[in-house]
Amino acid sequence: ASTTSTEQSGLFKHILPLFEQKTGIKVRVVAQGTGQALDTGRRGDADVVFVHAKAQEEKFVAEGHGVKRHPVMYNDFILVGPKSDPAGAKGKDIVAGLKAVKAKGAPFISRGDRSGTHSAELRMWKNAGIDIAAEKGAWYKEIGQGMGAALNTGSASNAYVLADRGTWLSFKNRGDLAIIVESDNRLFNQYGVILVN
Repeated sequence: ASTTSTEQSGLFKHILPLFEQKTGIKVRVVAQGTGQALDTGRRGDADVVFVHAKAQEEKFVAEGHGVKRHPVMYNDFILVGPKSDPAGAKGKDIVAGLKAVKAKGAPFISRGDRSGTHSAELRMWKNAGIDIAAEKGAWYKEIGQGMGAALNTGSASNAYVLADRGTWLSFKNRGDLAIIVESDNRLFNQYGVILVN
């Protein structure tokens, strides 16, 4: 059970044939948001979880559902939005960027799916001093879907989206979207792999 970004970025398409050829083991990936992937592991419906929300991963292991968490790779989150940047969010500070999006009421697409990216997005709003659950308006839309769907929705509606860089790099339907905020240390995105107990 894995987060959607590992599949939608093309990582599994690249590494699984190599792994299967070398080991003879066929791998079936169920790509879900991190919260759902961990739930799949809790039910014993997966042998391994490959996710990116460290606090949730550590809780999973502490509860006895996982054997040990191993950091395996990282990328980073980016804020993408219309090239014209109507909110004036461009820069290297995610907190300032999100404050600008909210202040302008610029369209923002949230995954809203308990994924690692959604958890990171909620943490970023909190860092910006914004209680998004109480302060969201018509400008903020939760779609309850994966990264690809969020980027497609953002592209179709010229909205801002918090995305992982790996999926963004492999995403072809960018429309008028571009990277607006990047290179903030708070956007670091660590992935972990856990053998299910």
